[in-house]
Amino acid sequence: MTDADKKELLDFVLKQLDDDQAQEVVTIDLEGKSSIADYMVIASGRSTRQVASIAQKLAEKLKQNGYGPVKLEGLPAADWVLLDAGDIVVHLFRPEVRSFYNLERMWAFGDAPPVAGTA
Repeated sequence: MTDADKKELLDFVLKQLDDDQAQEVVTIDLEGKSSIADYMVIASGRSTRQVASIAQKLAEKLKQNGYGPVKLEGLPAADWVLLDAGDIVVHLFRPEVRSFYNLERMWAFGDAPPVAGTA
């Protein structure tokens, strides 16, 4: 996937999260720093129902728009749902769970600063 394709995918994910009223969306650039993905997106939903809904809709929209099927983990409980779209990994949390795990802080101590304009 080219850099332009990755940026297009990231923009698509961010727009869908905004459309579904995800809260506190943060994007972390992992390119060249981690083999798991090029971008990590972290967002919150107000409840388990909203977290599950955001995750399912995002997975469906990605597939409908030609980005291929994605892998979803954690959907039954929906406290923390991981959506793996290949070059982008999305973590969706309930606020309390997000605060507990604090992924942003863990990655901030590494060499992966948030992408400008998303923090």
